[in-house]
Amino acid sequence: MLILLRHGQTTANAQSLLQGRIDLDLDAVGQQQAALCGQFIRQHFPHARIVSSPLVRAQQTALAISPHVEIDERFIELDYGSWDGVAMSAIDPVQWAGWRSDPHFRPPNGESLVELDERVRPALEELREEAMEKHIVIVSHVSPIKSAVTWALGTGPESTWRMHLDRASMCRVAVTARGATLASFNETGHLLPVG
Repeated sequence: MLILLRHGQTTANAQSLLQGRIDLDLDAVGQQQAALCGQFIRQHFPHARIVSSPLVRAQQTALAISPHVEIDERFIELDYGSWDGVAMSAIDPVQWAGWRSDPHFRPPNGESLVELDERVRPALEELREEAMEKHIVIVSHVSPIKSAVTWALGTGPESTWRMHLDRASMCRVAVTARGATLASFNETGHLLPVG
């Protein structure tokens, strides 16, 4: 099984800022979330392989699970380009609408959802056979996780705008010889002690 884990909270996402390649640490709440994720995963998925985005917030979340973390650059967050660190509410409404309606739309100096899929989906395919036999935790970000969910569902990147993922949430993708199946989406029960 693939367990897709979004990293914990940072000061940027707590303020609803677009946070792509900005490399921020987890804040105090994010550290608590990571600790709870680690406790839950160690209990329910012992001996899981842990793969992480190279960004610090993802690595910190992954290291709360295990000291044995593999980095895979393909699970890095979408590149928001010039919009990185900008409040979502500050993006021009016409450009925002264009982004939502066109998966080839690229934020200025950034990356499109199609380009995101072109790096995430091959990484998932490489893990497919192993995920039939063992648990693999992928600690990543909202956009790559949504890309992984669309891969499991057999849909395209246009579906990502119809999903919401909470910080430190989990999605589970069961992988069998018949293909991938979304087993759960946006699980947050493991975070109840911190709300």
